Amino acid sequence: MEDRLAFLTPRHHTVRNFVVRELPRNGGKPLRPAQIAGATGIQLPVVNALLDELERNLFFLWRNPAGDVSWAFPVTSDHTPHRLRFSTGERIFGA
Repeated sequence: MEDRLAFLTPRHHTVRNFVVRELPRNGGKPLRPAQIAGATGIQLPVVNALLDELERNLFFLWRNPAGDVSWAFPVTSDHTPHRLRFSTGERIFGA
């Protein structure tokens, strides 16, 4: 597993952690790359490159056809049979 994670930089972690944390707070909608860039302070072209790498490695997230992040394990804005509710009140589907 260590080899599979070797590509991750601190920026990859920042983007992925933000998406996992904020997807449940986004009203059931996917997160746009511009939202991620604005909140993390990482330039949009860099965010897009990081999302490409995270998605290409088939482990961390998936973007819908519009390019918005709709799935970041363990949560998704896509409807699944798995519904999650957090102690803070957010609700989302499980990936």
